[in-house]
Amino acid sequence: MRRTPLWLAVLAAGVPMFMATLDNLVVTTALPAIHADLGADIEGLQWITNAYTLAFASLMLFAVGLGDRFGRRRVFVLGIGVFALASAACALAGDESVLIAARTVQGAGAALTMPLSLPLLVSAVPDRLRAVAIGIWGGIAGLGVALGPVIGGAVVDGWSWSGIFWLNVPVAVVAVPLALVALPRAAGVRVRFDVAGVVLASLGVVALVFGIVRGNDAGWGSAEVLGALALGVAGLIAFVVRESRAAAPLLPLRLFRDRGFAVANVVALIFSLGAFGAVFLLAQFLQIVQGRTPFEAGLMTLPWTAMPLVIAPLSGLVAPRVGTRQLIVTGLVLLAAGIGWLGVVLGGDPSYGVQLPGYVAAGLGMGLVFSPLSNAVLAGVAPADHAKANGANSTLREIGVALGIAVLTAVFTGAGGTLTPAGFADAAQPAVLVGAGVVAAGAVLALLLPSGRVRAAAATPEARLAVAEPIAV
Repeated sequence: MRRTPLWLAVLAAGVPMFMATLDNLVVTTALPAIHADLGADIEGLQWITNAYTLAFASLMLFAVGLGDRFGRRRVFVLGIGVFALASAACALAGDESVLIAARTVQGAGAALTMPLSLPLLVSAVPDRLRAVAIGIWGGIAGLGVALGPVIGGAVVDGWSWSGIFWLNVPVAVVAVPLALVALPRAAGVRVRFDVAGVVLASLGVVALVFGIVRGNDAGWGSAEVLGALALGVAGLIAFVVRESRAAAPLLPLRLFRDRGFAVANVVALIFSLGAFGAVFLLAQFLQIVQGRTPFEAGLMTLPWTAMPLVIAPLSGLVAPRVGTRQLIVTGLVLLAAGIGWLGVVLGGDPSYGVQLPGYVAAGLGMGLVFSPLSNAVLAGVAPADHAKANGANSTLREIGVALGIAVLTAVFTGAGGTLTPAGFADAAQPAVLVGAGVVAAGAVLALLLPSGRVRAAAATPEARLAVAEPIAV
């Protein structure tokens, strides 16, 4: 079989994946500009962010099944097209409801693209180049996370908030023919679609997040909020029941019999909840309270967002000698300390020099957590289940991002927070401190992880995927 040159295969698989990871964080620095232009309140800003995240999280495992049934390249290209059209709709949106709807479709396009990117790359290159290709792919993904706030800030400063979405369109126009030329017509094992599982999981998570978002405005005892929370819990319980009985479940519950897998996934959800809920508020603090431009805010948070790009590969190399549990616990303690420091100093309108230790500690902590946590997910799982195990972990992490933004913003609005300099800092302080506390609780829970060192999982392509893949926020 003819093999694609390494550089061309990496480019074809990596560029769409870069877009998908970039568009999580690229929006955070644009939120104040969107607020000023469209009049979106704090609840609207949450949904502009969470609509993408929830669609992304809900459909990733389903997208793997679509790729297995209809061809991975075909679904991958479809995802690029959906993502590009939705990006144009985001850029043209004249009010927040249209932008939220377009962001939902954009998240669905990203879900069709992201989980198929690496399998297509692996099938396009020779076995001897597979490790190199996976490493480069992981670097591109990390670059998307690190540069998201900086690119978003630069585009908003030099153009407008709509520019962050227009950038995706010409990239997609190039990415589609590139994928068709460079990537193979790969497919996996055809299984029956677990449509009911997708619907129940999506319903449960969306209803739960909706109830949390609406809690302060509608009242926590209102029928609207209690009904949404009850529907969310019922949907998730029904999802668990469904997965326990389905012939081809979206998420095989037997995986949770492995203690490492179960604990690592709960820790991943808690980690995402605390860390990225705090990022959501801190990116706005720098602009709304301290008057920084979007580009300046992106540069100031770079020690946090870019640090994992350097530290994560190193922690992956050290993990077999030290053990995953030690690195994960240490990383979560550093992350909690960094977020806690930022929360403590928020009330005093701190200089950047005062804030910097918090960003550095948080970046070091995240870098120590990424690779070992992904390895902990796969260490006790059979190779045949690696794809679903990694997909489940990615889904739970994205759900954690959505819940984090909802929960910490509920704390913010409950403390009387508003999108004004006078009303933001004091209310952001308790919310960010809650984020630090959540991450600290994750560090305590991580002590339950098996103490054994990474063994066979680290040698498999699927494990190297998990080591390379950062959280998209």
